[in-house]
Amino acid sequence: MSILPPSRFFPPAEEAGAEGLVGFGGELGPEWLLDAYRHGIFPWPITDVEAPIAWWSPDPRAVIELDGFHVPRRLGRTCRHGQFQVSRDRDFPGVIRGCATAGDRRRGTWLTDEMIAAYIRLHELGHAHSVEVWQQGRLVGGTYGVSIAGLFAAESKFYRSRDASKVALVHLVEHLRGRGYSLLDIQQHTPHTAQFGAIEIPRARYLRRLAAALSQPVTFAADDSG
Repeated sequence: MSILPPSRFFPPAEEAGAEGLVGFGGELGPEWLLDAYRHGIFPWPITDVEAPIAWWSPDPRAVIELDGFHVPRRLGRTCRHGQFQVSRDRDFPGVIRGCATAGDRRRGTWLTDEMIAAYIRLHELGHAHSVEVWQQGRLVGGTYGVSIAGLFAAESKFYRSRDASKVALVHLVEHLRGRGYSLLDIQQHTPHTAQFGAIEIPRARYLRRLAAALSQPVTFAADDSG
C-alpha cells in the first residue's frame, strides 16, 4: 500500500528498485515536477544528450536533519568573518547556471538547458528558491532547490570562491529552521555532505516524513519578506 496519495503521472515510489529508477519519459513542466516532488521522485538525466527524462526515488534517501546540522569550526569562523554577503531569491538564474558551469561541470553536468529552463519556470511560479553568496558584488556561490510546504528539496550548489557554497548551505539551513520546515532532502549521501551531518534513511521512512511535511503551512521567504 502506498504511503502517499496516487500520482497523476508516476507509479508509486515504493515500486522502484534500490537504485531508485521510477521510469523514463514525461515532461519537465511545472505540473510534472511538482507532482514528482510531492511523491518522493525527482528528475535526473542519465546523459546530457537528447534522451527521455529519467525519474528517481532512491533507497536509501539522504537528508540533512535541520536540528542535527553540523557546522565545522573553520566554516563557522568564515560565516562570522563577513567576507561574504548572502541573499535569497535575488538571482535564481545566476545560481542554477553557476551550478551547471562552475569548475569542471561544464561538460559533465546533469543540468541541461531544458532542466535549467524548467527550474527557472518553477522559480517564477514561486516553487523553486535560491541562496546567493556574493563577494565584492560578484556572485561567487549559491544553492537552489524546490520548496513545497515543509519540504525543501536541495538540488545543487556551486562555488567560485572557497567556502562560498558551504556558506550558502549554512544560510539555507538557518532559514529553513526559522521558517518551520521539517524535511531537507539532499537525495544522495556523499563524504562532502556527511561533514554537515547528512544521514541516509530508508525510502519508506522518507516517504512518511514527506507526507507529514506536505501538511505543514510553511513557506520560503525572499529577502524582502522576512
